[in-house]
Amino acid sequence: MSSLFGKVAVVTGGARDIGRAVSCKLAEMGAKVVINYYDNVQDAEETLRLIQAKEGEAIIVQGDMMNKFDVKNLVQTAVDTYGEEIHVLVNVAGGLVGRKPIEEQDDEFYDLLLNLNLKTVWQVTKEVKNYMTNGGSIVNFASQAGRDGGGPGASLYATAKGAVMTLTRAWAKEFGPQKIRVNALCPGMIATKFHDDFTKDEVRSKVAGGTPLRREGNAEEVADLVGYLASEESSFITGNNIDINGGLAFS
Repeated sequence: MSSLFGKVAVVTGGARDIGRAVSCKLAEMGAKVVINYYDNVQDAEETLRLIQAKEGEAIIVQGDMMNKFDVKNLVQTAVDTYGEEIHVLVNVAGGLVGRKPIEEQDDEFYDLLLNLNLKTVWQVTKEVKNYMTNGGSIVNFASQAGRDGGGPGASLYATAKGAVMTLTRAWAKEFGPQKIRVNALCPGMIATKFHDDFTKDEVRSKVAGGTPLRREGNAEEVADLVGYLASEESSFITGNNIDINGGLAFS
């Protein structure tokens, strides 16, 4: 995989699970990584330690990506630390929050799910794009749920992720003339805290057993794909929502 040496990468939600793996992968490829985390400084410091242990370069920046002032602070910190150009943006921040059928959903829950999974992507990208150069790469995180509607009680999460997929296509057309590529990943069953918290063991086993590969994926496999999309090796790929689900579902 080609190098990202000297490039600057911003990763939202970059402190644990898939975000940590992505941050470490980009640093391994030579990027200077700006790692956003929400509230768990211990996770962020551990991710930073892992990168520095391999002589990578990174900083950590706390912030709620639903808050425009925190977004501006994240981007300004990146620019103040590493210069006026940002080459890679990976929008990992998001989450299911909880499983609720429509009868249990209220306005507050609706706003939270849409803001956490859609507004964060829009808000961070809008700010970063001011500093993104020709040849830049944006990688959004959608979900298999955006394709199939998600599991029980995940309708709003799935809806937001479906909107991320549409936004990815729209931005690929809008940003293409500026030589900025935009793609998204649609992960299936990946072994992370997300599923530890929200998916029953028997469901995980059933889903994993239903894939042709008969297993869950891992965060490092997702990070490898992000690294490819961030690099020049994928220079003619844009506007794609790429499935990474062990063959469970095909687009």
